[in-house]
Amino acid sequence: MTQSLQADSGWRVWWQLTRPHTLTASFAPVFLGTMIALHYSPIDWILFLAMLVASLLIQAATNMFNEYYDFARGLDNENSVGIGGAIVRNGVKPKTVLALALVFYGIAAVIGLYICSQTSWWLLVVGAVAMMIGYLYTGGPYPIAYTPFGELFSGVVMGYLIVIIAFYIQTGLVTLEASLLAVPSTLLVAAIMLSNNIRDIVGDEESGRKTLAILVKRPGAVNILMSFFILAYAWIVILVVSGMLTPWALLVFLSVLKPIKVVKIFKRFTEPLKVMPAMKDTGKTNTFVAFLLGIGLLIDYLL
Repeated sequence: MTQSLQADSGWRVWWQLTRPHTLTASFAPVFLGTMIALHYSPIDWILFLAMLVASLLIQAATNMFNEYYDFARGLDNENSVGIGGAIVRNGVKPKTVLALALVFYGIAAVIGLYICSQTSWWLLVVGAVAMMIGYLYTGGPYPIAYTPFGELFSGVVMGYLIVIIAFYIQTGLVTLEASLLAVPSTLLVAAIMLSNNIRDIVGDEESGRKTLAILVKRPGAVNILMSFFILAYAWIVILVVSGMLTPWALLVFLSVLKPIKVVKIFKRFTEPLKVMPAMKDTGKTNTFVAFLLGIGLLIDYLL
């Protein structure tokens, strides 16, 4: 990672600090879980907005913990390629990044208390575990992100769990249907993390990380990424064919060119700067699939 990116200035520094391309990983599952709930009960839009804001804050804070601990462990420098870099390239103080992450966590916790008061206090435990995993992803003595389990934890927490919580706060239920419809989101959030690790595979290996991409080597990691995409789309087709899901769900195939482009880029290029568009398009794939699946459920409800 020898090429440096032009440093941002002003408000762009703080915006990039949130790593905006990853925030869709929070919006998409909340939207999908809410659209599934539409078939069970009227939607409480205040709870929807509360859940959305809390999820976005937790995701942004997790990204800031990542920024802080990557710098603290010497993994980031001014030549690192990535959407982060507020500390090494823009001069933001490390303590400021950490403090802002904790503030975001605090606000999310307050919103979480409101959600619990309107639904179930058991969600307090679930939310606390999710926030702890968000911190431990790059914080603590044994960061999850430095192991082969980063994709698993991110997919389950930011993909599956958020869909289920968004569904639960509207219905008070956890159903098989909701769980099955959360699978594509789980796979595609994991794909976001995997694409990031494929991009950083050389630097991560030099720094001693043991990510999934490093474990299976780059060609294997690209194949796993491709399998995540294929399984996410195939899963929806299977549910439609089995009659468990409306044919309107096939709207997700309007997004299929994105993952095809992602795989082509990763197979053609290895330089971190050149594969950056693929990493961002992986995030867009997650958003488009969840959004289009949710729209399909909405159309089915309205008809």
